[in-house]
Amino acid sequence: MNELIYEGYFALFLIITLGIMLGAVKFKGFSLDLSAVVFVALIMGHYGIMVPEAFQTIGLMFFIFTIGLQAGPGFFDAFRKSGRQFLGVSVLLVLTAASLSFLLSHLFGLDPLLGVGIFNGALTSTSGLAAAIDISGSTLPSIGYGIVYPAGAVMAILIIHLLPVLLRVDMKKEEQKYLEKSRASHPEVHERNFVVENKNIDGKTIRELGIGAMTRAVISRIKHGSEVFTPGEKTRLHLGDIVKIMGTEEALQKVELMIGPQTKEKVPQALGYKVNWALVTNKEVINKSLKELNLTAFYNATITRIRRSGVDISPGGNTTLRFGDKLMLAADEDNMAKVLTLLGNNEKRLSETNFLPISLGIIIGVLLGAINFPLFGLMDFSLGITGGVLIAALVLSKIGKTGPIIWTMSSGANSLLRKLGLLMFLATVGTSAGAHIAEALAEYGWTILYTGLMITAVPMILTTIIGHFFLRINFATLLGVVAGSMTSTPGLAAADAKTNTDAASLGYATVYPLALVMMIIFSQILSVIQI
Repeated sequence: MNELIYEGYFALFLIITLGIMLGAVKFKGFSLDLSAVVFVALIMGHYGIMVPEAFQTIGLMFFIFTIGLQAGPGFFDAFRKSGRQFLGVSVLLVLTAASLSFLLSHLFGLDPLLGVGIFNGALTSTSGLAAAIDISGSTLPSIGYGIVYPAGAVMAILIIHLLPVLLRVDMKKEEQKYLEKSRASHPEVHERNFVVENKNIDGKTIRELGIGAMTRAVISRIKHGSEVFTPGEKTRLHLGDIVKIMGTEEALQKVELMIGPQTKEKVPQALGYKVNWALVTNKEVINKSLKELNLTAFYNATITRIRRSGVDISPGGNTTLRFGDKLMLAADEDNMAKVLTLLGNNEKRLSETNFLPISLGIIIGVLLGAINFPLFGLMDFSLGITGGVLIAALVLSKIGKTGPIIWTMSSGANSLLRKLGLLMFLATVGTSAGAHIAEALAEYGWTILYTGLMITAVPMILTTIIGHFFLRINFATLLGVVAGSMTSTPGLAAADAKTNTDAASLGYATVYPLALVMMIIFSQILSVIQI
């Protein structure tokens, strides 16, 4: 047993098991969740129980790639709407941390290059450390980084856990606000019945009237006298017809102005017609618009509602289908079977996980991260593994499908792989840091540690206060923005544990690329000043 505990694979799962058990312990409603793994790992590492470094890289890639896939569909929309605020918080945090590093290094009489390492360790930035070592040619930055990194990672976790308590923020309310704002972007879809009373549209076809294009509403059924049917583009509306229409509140108001008032008279289901929910699982229809599919013309079928990630969307001609979309479909019995076949409607396939997009996506990300980009003609910049994999995942998830490859995962599979990657990463980082922290502190003293903790804590608290009280950023999102500005994967883990939404992930993904670049630039500047 004594020998087995020092085996890397056994140590990995032992640390994960103990960490999960510790993280489940609550004290006055506070718990460390998965972040407790790093504390267990620090203790194990101090006593010589190590996890091989390869697990750190593999875990990091799994974690970051799944975060990118999860955040990707909403990332570009979030960047467009709130990018300036998020990026402003990120710039302020990194600038504050760099300024503190410069000032405290001089105040405490530390070697300035050691201060650059402390700066990167406090913000857990390996790319910034690499840039500092490259331009200075000194090992001092790596010493400062090695001492401060574990303390910075742990401090980031603790601060993110404590910030809602210290600032008296109700995370449940913030989560609800986030969900309400998300729904506002995709207004709720209603169904109502209208009487055709506008004489100007009597006898005209649905295509001539352009009801869908003008109102963004969808006609699902028409009652003409005693006859009930699902309409097509050539169906004519007549005075007295009862029309069942689905759409947003705004769309239905336009319909009322266009055809006539609402009525409580029911429109029964058309004889021989069915209304079913259908899952989009066929690769051939993914990324195709409803206009391209033209189900009305080919199958006399109508899509009245699209449910995507729990949100109902009113369909339009330019609406493109994504893997996993759930469609409310109206069609006759014969055509219903044909449309279901076309869409896939395979629940088993939806739950299956194809590992090819994951492995290929990570390969693309690693290759992207290895590319050197010239930065203002002064230096070369690379995204590194973390930045490359994150950006690859964001872009690929936005694309959705390339040939036969679908860049998506079921929510269950994504959650499992994300947690596995995070646990592997935290266990490895913790044991590596725990092995050297005692010796480093004995040699260089506690001043370095205090300095690093200040550089971690002050910018995080300052930018959170500004983001919450002045910029009014949703707190769940703000925690992700702060973690992303810190380039802190453990910080993201703590922020992600605070909400059941993708708010933290979106905030993290929005600012992370800029924070990565800023860390490299400021590390280079601080190093150049001291050489």
